[in-house]
Amino acid sequence: MAKGFMRRFPPLKILTDEQVEAIHRGTLDVLQETGVLVYNEKALSVFKKAGCDVDFETKRVKFPPGLVEECLRKCPSSFRVKARNPKDDLLIGQDNVLFFNFPGTDTVDLDTWEPRPPTKKEHIDLIRVLDALPNVHFLNAYPYFGFSGGIPEVMKEIEGVALRIRNSTKVTIAIANNDIDMFTIRMARAAGSEIFANPNTSSPLTCYTDQVNACFLAAEYDLPSMIWDGATSGGTAPASLAGAVVLSNAELMPYIVLLQLLKPGARVAVANLVLPQNMTNGAPAFGEIGVSLHNVAFNQVWREYGVPTVSSSCGPTSSKRIDFQLGYQKMMPTLLSALSGSSILQLYSSIYGEITAHPIQAILDDDIAGMIGRFLEGLEVSDESLAIDLINEVGPIPGHYLGKKHTRKWWKKEQFVPKAADRLTYPEWVKTGKKSCIDYAKERMEEILSTHKVDPPLTRSQEEEIERILKEAREYYRKKGMITDVEWESYKKIIGG
Repeated sequence: MAKGFMRRFPPLKILTDEQVEAIHRGTLDVLQETGVLVYNEKALSVFKKAGCDVDFETKRVKFPPGLVEECLRKCPSSFRVKARNPKDDLLIGQDNVLFFNFPGTDTVDLDTWEPRPPTKKEHIDLIRVLDALPNVHFLNAYPYFGFSGGIPEVMKEIEGVALRIRNSTKVTIAIANNDIDMFTIRMARAAGSEIFANPNTSSPLTCYTDQVNACFLAAEYDLPSMIWDGATSGGTAPASLAGAVVLSNAELMPYIVLLQLLKPGARVAVANLVLPQNMTNGAPAFGEIGVSLHNVAFNQVWREYGVPTVSSSCGPTSSKRIDFQLGYQKMMPTLLSALSGSSILQLYSSIYGEITAHPIQAILDDDIAGMIGRFLEGLEVSDESLAIDLINEVGPIPGHYLGKKHTRKWWKKEQFVPKAADRLTYPEWVKTGKKSCIDYAKERMEEILSTHKVDPPLTRSQEEEIERILKEAREYYRKKGMITDVEWESYKKIIGG
């Protein structure tokens, strides 16, 4: 099983018990009085049968508070997810903290910091680096969104899932647009892995057809679900932090109700990607302190429900390059989310928003994850760690601890040693070429790409089944008119058709 980090102390709280209850009651009020729009006929029928107030003409569903609370209670507080290599199986919940990557549409030139589409090799390189890094526990729906030119839009993520399965043994996520997950779920099953179903909310208070269908697929295939909310405070959610938590809750809970009605006890985690709006330009304000405040409050509320949470807004920053701003805009929300009870932290590889990502940043992020993980595991207080006999033995100056057996054992246990940081003295730094953390990360990336092997690789029959599903998907979207004849001619050159 993938080794996460165990949080060994009570989580940080920012709200009083009364404030948590006020947010809960406010959420139930919104769901009962206003409800949500649900653009899915099957779901409307399921909700109606369960006692919801359903208007089939307007698609509005209003939820009885008792039903919502009953479905929340049915969610497991922890669960396992199967990878194709048992060493990468996941334990979600129980104060076990895991990390994964935040996506980038493009890669970025490390000299000019200009974004550009990745090549197929660059896409694979990022997957291989994420597979090799010890603190990346599973992979997001897309490290990059596609690769090369000539791949039809609808096939980019499906081709990306095939690359992830072929180049990593870790669990991945399937997005839920245009029936994509209908194929990606089957590819994961062919490789012997589970995959996260990935329904997303639409703010404010709307559930669209494909996202709702992801719940039906999760129930059909008995898959874990990671439900995402991505409102923008001040734009598609209230500007007040408490109001944004209420709206986020009200958007996530209909999916939980549906999943538990379809399959009681269904495995589910809720992902929080709510960001404040930058009121000077209308863009999301990545990395702002309001992100951390929202995450901490959200985590506290959902810990009361016993549902594992995913802090997704840790990964993106407003910086366009790897610099000081990027560092603090990642570290602050990730650390505070970890301290406040999040089960999963989305950190790795992203640079600017959801626009750019790079394996060098993923390697630097692995040090952030390692530092946070070391903090979560706390310190041991025992006769041995207190070292009272040793302190008495060494005494005052000229005594020292350098040659002691206790030191040789405990420094390795207590210290976290980053792998891409400059830890040299100034004379050593000058003598070795004045390398920066980016230089060390480049060296580590080259080492990973030259030595890392996927273990185990797919079998021949698994490769053949994945290729068969890819061919089926290509034909499916051609028949639906979502791949034009012109696109198909370019696409064939890439896939060798």
